[in-house]
Amino acid sequence: MNLKKWITLGIILVIFYYAFIANFFITLTIIATLYIVFKIYKFYGRRKLNKLATSKEHFRKSELGLFIALVAKVAKADGRVQELEAQLIGMMFDDISKIFDDKDKARAIMKEIFNEEKEKTDDTKQISQELNRLLGRSILKRKHFVAFLIQLAFIDNGIGKEEDLVLREIMHELQIADALYEEIVSKFENMTQNKQQSMSPKEAYEILGVKESDDIEIIKKTYRKQIHKYHPDIISSQNKDESYIQEATAKTQEINQAYQVIKESRKEK
Repeated sequence: MNLKKWITLGIILVIFYYAFIANFFITLTIIATLYIVFKIYKFYGRRKLNKLATSKEHFRKSELGLFIALVAKVAKADGRVQELEAQLIGMMFDDISKIFDDKDKARAIMKEIFNEEKEKTDDTKQISQELNRLLGRSILKRKHFVAFLIQLAFIDNGIGKEEDLVLREIMHELQIADALYEEIVSKFENMTQNKQQSMSPKEAYEILGVKESDDIEIIKKTYRKQIHKYHPDIISSQNKDESYIQEATAKTQEINQAYQVIKESRKEK
């Protein structure tokens, strides 16, 4: 083998080494470094999150606290918190509390904030402005929070006039355009329009997965289980597309309608 061929082979081996072997180890090093950074970030992120549960006032000033305050405004906009709204809010507290080490304390704080804020009517604008400041440029978070507020108002047979006024005030302060708000509402309406048709008792029993001969307590238990299964989860939704909340809301409305139909049919007997 002459010198030229040895040089050529040497160059090929060097290229092969840097292209495959060296880069492979470099890649592994980068991946390992990123993994460690992610773990550190997650640790400090969780540590920061758990600090919220140490004080109600600290929690109140966070994104979650401000969001819960706005949930209270929307839920009470039409004068009272409806039964289904109360169930969904309770489930939302359960979903959020799961990410805290002290789940019970976090849930208790959220409930206190909600109960205090639902009695106030003059601070919606201020709370929305503060949440908007904390969200910075995050369009995705804004859309998630907005979608949940809309589905809460929508869940009890559509958005009423008072709920619409409160929602529009919140949307304005969160820098959500009227066109986007109306687009989201329209998606909810399209998703649920087929559920608004009259439902027969037979269909209602099938939807809930119960029998006509079942006791009302069994039906109520099944209803709550179904609502819990299909309700929109604010934590899980972070990793899902926008249609998730609309589909979950449509299913929740269908289950609620089926339960109401069964209750009414039993009153008539």
